[in-house]
Amino acid sequence: MTMEHHCLRPCPALQQCLNAVKNKLSKRSSGEPDTALKLSIIEGTIVIDHKPGHSRPGKSASVQIYSGTIVDTNTGKGKLSEKAYLKRKKSHKRNGTRTTTYTIKVNVEPEFGIPGAFIIENQHKHEFFIESATLQALENLSIYFDCRSWVYPMKHTQTSRIFFSNKNYLPSQTPLGLVDLREEELEDLRGDTLGERKEWHRVYGYDYYNDLGDPDKDPQLFRPTIGGTELPYPRRGKTGRRKCKKAPFSESRTQQMNFDVYVPPDERFSPKKLSEFTGNAIQAIVHFVIPEAKSLLLPEDSSFQSFREIKELFTREKGQKVEEGLIEKLRKVMPEHLVKKITHASKGGTMKFPMPSIAIDNEFAWREDEEFGRQMLAGTNPTRIRCIEQFPLKGKHGEIISSIKESDIENSLDGQSIIQVGISLSPVHINFKMFRDNFQYAWQAMKQWRIYILDHHDYLMPYLDKINSKGNVCAYASRTLVYLRNDATVKPLAIELSLPESEDHDGFNKVYHPAKEGTDAALWQLAKAHVLANDSAYHQLVTHWLHTHAVVEPFIIGMKRQLSTMHPIYRLLDPHFKDTMHINALARSILINAGGILENILFPGEICMQLSSKLYKEWRLDEQGLPIDLLKRRLALEERDNLTGVQILFQDYPYGLDGLDIYAAIQTWVVDYCSIFYKDDETLRKDDEVQEWWSEVRNIGHADKWTESWWTELTNVKDLTRFLTILIWITSGLHAAVNFGQYAYAGYPLNRPTLCRKFIPQEGTMEFSEFLKDTDKYFLQTLPNRFQSAISIALAEVLSRHTSDELYLGQRPPTEWTDHEEVLQKYEEFKKKLKEIEETIMGRNRNPKYKNRLGPAKIPYKLLNPDSSNDRYRGGITEKGIPNSISI
Repeated sequence: MTMEHHCLRPCPALQQCLNAVKNKLSKRSSGEPDTALKLSIIEGTIVIDHKPGHSRPGKSASVQIYSGTIVDTNTGKGKLSEKAYLKRKKSHKRNGTRTTTYTIKVNVEPEFGIPGAFIIENQHKHEFFIESATLQALENLSIYFDCRSWVYPMKHTQTSRIFFSNKNYLPSQTPLGLVDLREEELEDLRGDTLGERKEWHRVYGYDYYNDLGDPDKDPQLFRPTIGGTELPYPRRGKTGRRKCKKAPFSESRTQQMNFDVYVPPDERFSPKKLSEFTGNAIQAIVHFVIPEAKSLLLPEDSSFQSFREIKELFTREKGQKVEEGLIEKLRKVMPEHLVKKITHASKGGTMKFPMPSIAIDNEFAWREDEEFGRQMLAGTNPTRIRCIEQFPLKGKHGEIISSIKESDIENSLDGQSIIQVGISLSPVHINFKMFRDNFQYAWQAMKQWRIYILDHHDYLMPYLDKINSKGNVCAYASRTLVYLRNDATVKPLAIELSLPESEDHDGFNKVYHPAKEGTDAALWQLAKAHVLANDSAYHQLVTHWLHTHAVVEPFIIGMKRQLSTMHPIYRLLDPHFKDTMHINALARSILINAGGILENILFPGEICMQLSSKLYKEWRLDEQGLPIDLLKRRLALEERDNLTGVQILFQDYPYGLDGLDIYAAIQTWVVDYCSIFYKDDETLRKDDEVQEWWSEVRNIGHADKWTESWWTELTNVKDLTRFLTILIWITSGLHAAVNFGQYAYAGYPLNRPTLCRKFIPQEGTMEFSEFLKDTDKYFLQTLPNRFQSAISIALAEVLSRHTSDELYLGQRPPTEWTDHEEVLQKYEEFKKKLKEIEETIMGRNRNPKYKNRLGPAKIPYKLLNPDSSNDRYRGGITEKGIPNSISI
């Protein structure tokens, strides 16, 4: 062969490439499939809400899908699809919020595997709220994503947003394609080094309540930091705002009231809820507060002049135009868009507000002693009453601590003697089985646990001098004894009112007795008003705010920092934590802050939160479980054969009886759920995410109580289910019981005054002469003034109102919230049980032997009726229904 021929021979490698190209071209022309170039398509829908006035994102938003099962060897994560852009399919508008369903078509490689997550980029100028997404993968596999979060523009976040599918995985079971993504997302959510949070920052951290005061605006608005050794308290969500110039430990505040406060995007109200909540608040302000604002400018007494004037607060239908001077004042404290909404709402007729239930059937039911006692069992604060252990009342060291004597109550015991109704038995040492074995002993004990106390004494005494020194309130500490009659109604026996000794005065202590007519009856009514003021403050600051809103927030923060959204416990708790951080942030902004609503309407005034801190010292999570709570208050006996472990002492305790039914249903659901994922205790001990969550909540979220012995290590599934049951009970049943009856009872100032402006007059004084001239006038002057009452009513109205998108116990988003068949089966059993409880509660309310379920006011007890079987619109004041979460 010549050299010329040798040079023309093709290179073998080049020849191979040319042959490959030739083969591909041949296949294309012949229509044969090309596996190297062929891509599969995954179709899907994404549902997005938009704020009023915001345009839709459309093609400004793109989606990429991660495989959960096939790993990209270059990244160590699941394979990532090409980008796909949103295409609008359909849209509708409700309550000012537009919801749009978008479609996507995503190209993926043939061997892509099963989608496990997707990321979405928002290149639009506005944020939007993503409700859910559904992907149709190969072989008609439908994969659901429960999103419910805000997605902010990339120009702010500098990163895309990830969502995981509805599959549940313990950390050790995470598909390989999602392991790194799971860990990276949790690291991003912790973001511990980040400074001030902006609205798009999806970061969770803990902080003290150092954001309640505003000393830079006014030195009188300084408030001490709540949380820490001196004033212990649960931690709140961190915001990282700059510190105040005049108080370096205090965090600065925004200068205007705004309902759209900062919380991480996952915690913010949806556009629908924010719009509805804002509208409800404005209507209440316009109807109740604006008309009474002028009373602040009047030189004369701003008290109600008659009972009829109080009733007229509810019967007026038309709004009153907001005067220009008031508009200018509003502009100083709230943004212009809220001022415009208030002025607009005030121009025409406003929505009608119903008369509070306490005054519908019997206008003067609030005066009756039976109703006064009944509300301790079935009103807005049914968790404070307890059975006394001995009489006379004694302290820890056996000393007599009360001036209530046998002679004060012996003639009011329906023929019984003190000995017959006052024996000392501790439920810690007895149980119902022991009673069954000794029926005579059981009957004797049941008969003798008859004297109960509503105690607002010891915790108040150290604060009264400071409270009363302001001159605008007059407060006592109180003890109220009541008697459980044979028909289970509660009969008041005596009220003890006290003031502490000081350098300026000798103190005060006096016992008041029930009376039906004359001067004694009027004095008794004043004594009850002071008790109710005590109870109202305790209800708002402790029963409601501290024992539900505040104690739960650290568990939410810890869950978001330590539990992946794929974790089964995250999926269990998530609906019960919905919107709580947002409503708590709003409370710190306008409710519990310095100069806020509660300081203006409750008698403790500026020390409201210090008082709440004092009572946090007594808090224990384990004792917030209803069975233990009832045992502690001697309203139940141990019964280990019972699902809840207790037997209620008497059936006509509506909160206790209905509550135990709800508690048992929650407990069964939680045990069933956890048993699916934790087959043994060892699985729980090796679950790093749950262990870190529990440790962080104990050591950081509730750091001021971390050393207390009741905190147990989560080493067994039984303890896990016990604490999860308690958490779900707090966020659902307990909160519903103490919140949604507020308008019915506290919405009528005569029934539950929040403060008193006069002490009870003593014989021989000028005040007593004034009192004798017109006892009703003196009583009305004792109550909060017109403006304080209007604020109280408006607050009760807003807090008692369900929003239309509320999800109730036994309701979750469409069944796609999980793909686990056994979980869905157990959840259906839970829903069925709740339906049975609804029917049981309605039956109890129809049973005439249960007198405390209606009372003189004829208010059926429905606060623990789940109402979860009702799928119709249920926004508004219904006095029933147990929302999943603390969302108002």
